Amino acid sequence: MMTRPKGLRHHLALSLLLCSVPAGLAAAPAHAAGPTAPATGHASAATIPVRVVVVTTFEIGKDTGDTPGEYQNWIEKFPLSQTLPAPGTDHEVMHYNPELQVLAIASGEGPEHMASAMTALLLDPRFDLRHSYFVLAGIAGIDPNFGTIGSAVWAPRVINGGLSHLIDPRETPKDWPDGFTPVQGSRPDETPRPPLHSLSGDMLYTLNPGLTRWAYELTRSVSLPDSEGMKQSRARYHGYAAAQKPPSVMLGDTISGETFWVGKLMNRWAERWVRYWTDNQGVMATTAEEDVAFCQALALQAKAGRVDPERALILRTASNFDMPPPGQTAAQLLSDEANEKGYSAFIPSVNAAYQIGSIVVRDLATHWDRYESTPPDAAH
Repeated sequence: MMTRPKGLRHHLALSLLLCSVPAGLAAAPAHAAGPTAPATGHASAATIPVRVVVVTTFEIGKDTGDTPGEYQNWIEKFPLSQTLPAPGTDHEVMHYNPELQVLAIASGEGPEHMASAMTALLLDPRFDLRHSYFVLAGIAGIDPNFGTIGSAVWAPRVINGGLSHLIDPRETPKDWPDGFTPVQGSRPDETPRPPLHSLSGDMLYTLNPGLTRWAYELTRSVSLPDSEGMKQSRARYHGYAAAQKPPSVMLGDTISGETFWVGKLMNRWAERWVRYWTDNQGVMATTAEEDVAFCQALALQAKAGRVDPERALILRTASNFDMPPPGQTAAQLLSDEANEKGYSAFIPSVNAAYQIGSIVVRDLATHWDRYESTPPDAAH
């Protein structure tokens, strides 16, 4: 990962809060039978119908009229004309489209802000969210072995990148690939792999495969914006074929956490960590902060019947690479990031998050008669 750009947004991270479930966002007993009546009974008092919740993480300045962060495009372009108070959240306001019944929030950066904002929303008596869809649309770092800046990536899985044991690199055994081991283990390749859920925490969330594939199929042919700055940036990644391609819509896993790591060796660790916790089924694509907290809030509130965790999607668009190109050191890239020189795809990635995310949100909202009772599935 890299440092957070001044006043902008950078989603590259290891993790502190994490989560997991072998299938779906909630543990099997919590969602096997589908959503039930909320334990608080607030559904009967709900006054604002919500078909889709758009979850963004930050806005740079004002919500409208200036340089956009993740939130502004939704307000201005979707549009979301009504402003509602958002108690218990860092941003304090959310926006709503009454015709399509789409609600959007800006959680605030980092897993703590995300967990707090999502919990506040899910407990808010104004809303009955048992059948609502949740679309997290935000920017991220991208692995140059997987793709390029400006790309939009739907995530089948979220992997916990922060819950681990860590031995200082200067003391790591020479036959280890890195110093990270599972909390319930003593080696990087601990066998058998520890459980995905334990008293120590959760390591993996798998989102609804059919819904994720449906969102990808709906948007995969959309052309994404490119620029001279992006072309120059990706051209530096000699030997990384995926990094040198134009931006596109893709499917790939995200690793979540809030330590802003940077460099080729850390990227190699992240790729290994994703493979390990997915039993070699996953492919590390993007790195971001809030995704695990987003998943965890949904999973826990699903146990109380307030949401259906099978109705969640995560879209991450790449603002920057998570490691330097050949010929540049990690420290040099860190300096570029700190001085805002490494974000040629910041605005394109913010725009892509809206461009791709809004297609899915609008389709869900306008075909509510079809999707209210049953989530779309690419296999059907």
